[in-house]
Amino acid sequence: MGIDLLQVIEQVGREKEIDSAVLIEAVSAAILSASRKTLGTALDLRVEFDQPSRCFKLYAVRKVVEQIVNPHVEIAIDEARQLRPEAQLGDEIKSEVPAKEFGRIAAQTAKQVIIQRVKEAERESVFQAFRARVGELVAGVVQRVAKGNVIINLGKAEAILPPREQLPREDYRVGDRVRAYVLDVKKLPRGSQIVLSRTHPGLLAKLLEIEVPEIYEGIVEIKAVARDAGERAKVAVTSRDSNVDPVGACVGYRGSRIQAIVRELMGEKIDVIAWKDDPASFARSALAPAEIESVEVVQETHTLHVLVADGQLSLAIGKRGQNARLAAKLLGWKVDVKGRGEVQKEPKEQIQPEADAAASTAESAADTGPPLAELPGVGEKLADRLVEAGLDSCQKLADASDDALVQVEGIGPKTAQKLIDAAKAALASEGTE
Repeated sequence: MGIDLLQVIEQVGREKEIDSAVLIEAVSAAILSASRKTLGTALDLRVEFDQPSRCFKLYAVRKVVEQIVNPHVEIAIDEARQLRPEAQLGDEIKSEVPAKEFGRIAAQTAKQVIIQRVKEAERESVFQAFRARVGELVAGVVQRVAKGNVIINLGKAEAILPPREQLPREDYRVGDRVRAYVLDVKKLPRGSQIVLSRTHPGLLAKLLEIEVPEIYEGIVEIKAVARDAGERAKVAVTSRDSNVDPVGACVGYRGSRIQAIVRELMGEKIDVIAWKDDPASFARSALAPAEIESVEVVQETHTLHVLVADGQLSLAIGKRGQNARLAAKLLGWKVDVKGRGEVQKEPKEQIQPEADAAASTAESAADTGPPLAELPGVGEKLADRLVEAGLDSCQKLADASDDALVQVEGIGPKTAQKLIDAAKAALASEGTE
């Protein structure tokens, strides 16, 4: 029976990817629990797995004492030395207990113990396996959709794709096959929770690795990825082989490789850009398709001041500031994009004596008006987006056109006119004081 049981343990271990030692411990615990049901709890019982005989053995353990108080757990030293001549006071003497048939209740208890231990081992195995796969791509089948959360069957486990990690306009139906990025693995009382993402930049990087052999082989390297999930993305790549064009390798013949990824990401537009160490040169590529006139690098503030022709300003900023925002993420620098006409309107810097510095600062503040966040209807987030679009003062906001403002995320035609009116009113108010 022992050999047959061990074969079952090894088979279950292979099927469920659980270490045999864990299953042996589970069976030992089950035998011990059933034995206590049959023999009572007075005895100090222990179960051990004997490797040579490949059997589980049940022992009653008694402590060696001079005078016995509890005969169930104690043994006199004279009797102990008959069993083991070298026995000393305080030692433990193990006596094998003959195997007995378990009753129905004892057998049921053993069964429950084994089931519980196997479930716990499975949960731990799943947790360890997927924790090691955080940052990787997995494929599964949509099992159900509950309250916006998509539950995906990964084979050995279920994963959750929460609403915030789903692509806009993507519809999930039961039975659909989905590829996603393993974002996180959490250990919960009832098992592991595997959180997936379809919006993470890492998903795009992994898809490129699958579609582009040069990336998989390490010839082409992905340096940075910036995504506005479902809308647009920018990827910076470089080649370790001068004979391999990194952009061409990623795009593929007639765009075949990149189009496969675009379809996977529900039509998300992907710009592949050659990585450059010089931030000014890289900015020109990152802000494409806009034509850049000049780039000023300010190391102290980690800012790039980009100058474009007035006709290229909306193209450089992009719809709702998308192009400039993605370029900034890709570069890792703050990007300030301005049109030539806007720069010409700005007052030229004048070198003043140190005694006039305070008066100059006050005059400059009066020219530009109060901070943007103090205007009616402008919160901190909107103020940051306006600054990102190059509208960093009331004066610039008042001089801006409706078309330029509509390009900023969160601003429609009506809001644009209200903001311009508010900026003009703030400047007029300061002028009358």
